[in-house]
Amino acid sequence: MKNVLILGASGSIATLVTRNLLDDSRVRLTLLVRHPDRLADDIRYDSRVTIVVADVVKDTAKLTATLQGQDLVYANLYGANLKQQGQAVVTAMTAAGVSRIIWISANGIYNEIPGKYGQWNAQMLGSTLTAYAAGAKTIETSNLQYTIVRPAWFSDKDVVNYELTQKGQPFKGTEVSRQSVAAYLTMLILDPNQAINQSIGINEPDTDGAKPSFY
Repeated sequence: MKNVLILGASGSIATLVTRNLLDDSRVRLTLLVRHPDRLADDIRYDSRVTIVVADVVKDTAKLTATLQGQDLVYANLYGANLKQQGQAVVTAMTAAGVSRIIWISANGIYNEIPGKYGQWNAQMLGSTLTAYAAGAKTIETSNLQYTIVRPAWFSDKDVVNYELTQKGQPFKGTEVSRQSVAAYLTMLILDPNQAINQSIGINEPDTDGAKPSFY
């Protein structure tokens, strides 16, 4: 049985990933959330799901205890204090002896987006982009085995179609479906030996432009 801890589990991408993982009988999930009422009923009442109510910064001791016996952490966190959240996660994982983490960030944290879309993205995200960059740096400079995933802007297309870029390469495209990101994350969780200590950009092919098509 693979034991996976999901942080920020009530988010839209985390919900899709959770459902994907529950399709695999070898997976057991622990979902750490601040608002358990935001979890879908089919997830809340699944026999292979354990729900822990906590804040990663305020409840670090509870996070550390929850990490016992986990094989991997998937962090789908957000907020102005992502640096502090990252530090708390690193501290707790180190104390618990868990090393593998998949950390969701945002495109543009390395100023890696060329042209007008890069300018538009920076304007739209503003201080949020700074928070994402600080959180990712905390993970990258830790001793954890990390994969940072940097999605383009999310669409609701009913499609799995994506391409990847590495840190140091220009980011491609402007958008990506939530299903595509969830599919990639699910694959990483089920095969965690991939993309270790890498920062991966993910987008839908042929979506270049000054901004996503839905703006």
